[in-house]
Amino acid sequence: MPAAPAALHQEVDTLYRVHHGWLQGWLRRRLGNSTEAADLAQDTFMRLLARSEPIAAREPRAFLTTVAQGVVANFMRRRQIEEAYLATLAHLPEPQVPGPETRAILLETLVELDRRLDTLAPPVRRAFLLSQLDGMKQADIAAELQLSLATVQRHIAKAAHCCFFGG
Repeated sequence: MPAAPAALHQEVDTLYRVHHGWLQGWLRRRLGNSTEAADLAQDTFMRLLARSEPIAAREPRAFLTTVAQGVVANFMRRRQIEEAYLATLAHLPEPQVPGPETRAILLETLVELDRRLDTLAPPVRRAFLLSQLDGMKQADIAAELQLSLATVQRHIAKAAHCCFFGG
């Protein structure tokens, strides 16, 4: 193992041994659920292992709190998407409800699309969503957002590119 990854793994190992229990308790108090707290504590340390640069945290608990807050935010956002998706499925006639595997794939796709759209500037995202979800015509979007038609077209193209290609 190269020196940099070995040093990172050693840092994460030390943080885990010294602060895992504290972090899990902090998450449990925040979430009110020990199972989710345990999962998100693990996710926090997995996120640290995925880093490419050393941690060198002077205040380990403050650092872990910051990382864990991002993990919790992602978890809550995913939960919101899943709840909205399941509510939508509940309104479908039984023969149209996808099977469990398809539902899982669709949920992962929705979460990824949400993540990608979240990287866009708000006007770009809004123009795209008005077009795709509300079915508005580009001229109407331009009037709604007080933008030129050409700008709306660029926004929609940029968002579509982001959704399809990730950037």
